[in-house]
Amino acid sequence: MNTIVNLYSEKKGEIKRFLNKYYDKDIVLENDLKWEKEFENPIEITNIISALIDNNSKFKINTWISLDIGIFINVTETNLDQIIRYLFERYPY
Repeated sequence: MNTIVNLYSEKKGEIKRFLNKYYDKDIVLENDLKWEKEFENPIEITNIISALIDNNSKFKINTWISLDIGIFINVTETNLDQIIRYLFERYPY
């Protein structure tokens, strides 16, 4: 199973604005309030979730990740460090 990152926002265009800055290119979204991406390597999600939490005062976006089928974890400033440590312990490659 791939790792999933879900972004949600109540503010139209907020996710697009973040992704445009993160990827440094214009991103086309089908839904302005939700974005989902699967990552083959779970460690790859650390960059995007860290960028979101580091900029949480600039973007009003909720971040959820799924490492196991049907289970989503809300990523917050409080639990980000623990989640990243867990990822590197669970997937040490």
